[in-house]
Amino acid sequence: MADLPPFTLAVVGAGPRGVGVLERLGANAGELLGGRRLEVHLIDPFPPGPGRVWRYDQSPLLRMNSMPEDVTMFTDDSVTMAGPVRPGPSLLEWARKVRDGGLEAEVPSDVVAELTALDPFDFPTRRLQSAYLTWVYRHVVADLPGGVDVVEHAARATGVAGNTVSLSDGSAIAADAVVFTVGHLDAEPDERERELVSFAARHGLAYYPAGYTADVDYSAIAPGETVLVRGFGLAFVDLMLLLTEGRGGRFEERPCGGLRYHPSGAEPVLHVGSRRGVPYHAKIGYRLRGKPLRLPRFFDAYAIDGLAGAVLDFRRDVWPLMAKELAWGYYSELFTGHPERVRLDFAVFADAFADLPWDSPAMRDLVARAVPAEADRLDLDRLDRPLQGREFGTAEEFGKELREYVEADLARRADQEFSADLGAFTALLSVYGQLPTLVRKGRLDAASQVSDMDGWFHGFFSYYASGPPPRRLEELLALHEAGLVSFVGADMRVTAEGGVFVASSASHPETVRARTLVEARLPGPSVTRAADGLLRQLRDAGELAEENVADPVTGERLPSGRIHTRVSDSRLLDGSGRAHPHRFAVGPHTSARSAAAFTRPRTNALSFRQNDAVARIDVGCLQLGRQLPLLPHDAGGEEHQRVVGRVP
Repeated sequence: MADLPPFTLAVVGAGPRGVGVLERLGANAGELLGGRRLEVHLIDPFPPGPGRVWRYDQSPLLRMNSMPEDVTMFTDDSVTMAGPVRPGPSLLEWARKVRDGGLEAEVPSDVVAELTALDPFDFPTRRLQSAYLTWVYRHVVADLPGGVDVVEHAARATGVAGNTVSLSDGSAIAADAVVFTVGHLDAEPDERERELVSFAARHGLAYYPAGYTADVDYSAIAPGETVLVRGFGLAFVDLMLLLTEGRGGRFEERPCGGLRYHPSGAEPVLHVGSRRGVPYHAKIGYRLRGKPLRLPRFFDAYAIDGLAGAVLDFRRDVWPLMAKELAWGYYSELFTGHPERVRLDFAVFADAFADLPWDSPAMRDLVARAVPAEADRLDLDRLDRPLQGREFGTAEEFGKELREYVEADLARRADQEFSADLGAFTALLSVYGQLPTLVRKGRLDAASQVSDMDGWFHGFFSYYASGPPPRRLEELLALHEAGLVSFVGADMRVTAEGGVFVASSASHPETVRARTLVEARLPGPSVTRAADGLLRQLRDAGELAEENVADPVTGERLPSGRIHTRVSDSRLLDGSGRAHPHRFAVGPHTSARSAAAFTRPRTNALSFRQNDAVARIDVGCLQLGRQLPLLPHDAGGEEHQRVVGRVP
């Protein structure tokens, strides 16, 4: 074994997910190296650790939508994995240790004050998160065992042929295995977007297709210009800040509460709408008051196995179990945290609740008997579509209603009297973690999986659980008061007519005409429209495929847009459905449908479990003594290559 050359692993993507894989490689190496050296090549034009999304070089106005105590890159004993736990600090713990001198870290001068004052309920800037991720990467490298080397390549991977990875700097890596840590996929415009691009070109308009907001150049949008914005989630929040405070305006705290906005005069006027017509819910700013939640209770692997029928419809068969899990989290917290607002003993309620189908007449009767105030009862349909069936006479009337809706959301998310909402939020996180198990069973109707699970449910999850910091909604209200943001309404429609874009909605009869339209959202997953040259090359060669979800009965296949991987081990599947023995892909736009690379502590995060499994497969290959022909690095790429963590 000692005579064999190093086992060479190429990791395409050195952001948080790539670093997570590297951390697991180091954690497992002591058990599986078997005396052979491991050489890991990290390939990314952006800095290792933060990567593209969390790089320091972006606007200081942009913040995370997570609190610092809810962000970690390190495993703990909640993670069900074969490899060893290697604990480390959350973002909050890291900041405190750096502040108190317990850790050394290079922190940019403009985030030192933020780090020093960081509070558990703050929402850090992305620049501070960048500093944390940079430290995590350097810590992981420094902690690698003997026999593991890391080589950084500040370049893009442009092609993979056989076992050779080609880079944009002209160099090549002969890799025994490749792991793609791809993150969200950039995509070329879809058919409807291409029509709008063409319309805009013919009429001298401006159209911005879906994209990562921080990377889009909006400088051509003129001061005072009317701009239609389709999308009311996190991408809109970033856009709103970049086009207002980012153009020199400022927010001022009112003595009586709330914010006032002072314009610079360089801002456009944003008219925003979406399918729901309301912004994502603000993040919750308190902790649970009741007893610790036992989750998942009704939607775990055992319950998924027990679903009746060979073919499952997501809304009919699966969602009721998910909804019951959310309600369990909600009512558990209501009963144990606010017993004065219920009429039944919790044990009695829990026994009856467990035996009843969700949303059955008997369940509704139980809740009505146990929870006297209708405002304390969980209504998931109203939560999902709060404006459903509501119409207003004018845009002004609708704007007043939406202001009241946002104000009520802010009040509710700041008041621990509503901590049952946090119970539902926590249950929703546990439900999301069960999706790979559901997919792996292969029993969902294809259309239901693509439309209902990937479409509706993912949107509901983001809307309820992945909203902005509360201050962002306060800023939204201030900008509305200043006349710089207007609300289009629910079921927003945009047509291209008369040489302009025209927006309307189901909420009121008025329309807005504009020469600029912005899609405020990330592109959906799409291998077919992948903007990345490497993915296109592999796709066109038949070595990477778009996942086509097969219907269990008809055999009909529907494209999901995701990179097709084998959910059980993250192996890349080719156009024929064959698993590649030495290529893997992990990330949100793969078949596994995992969430973010970093996560909340003590949540048995799926991303950590996947990282560990992939690392163990990779490192386990060392024991096989497999040897592939190696190619020398091209000298033309030396200036972009840096060896770190080299062990003599």
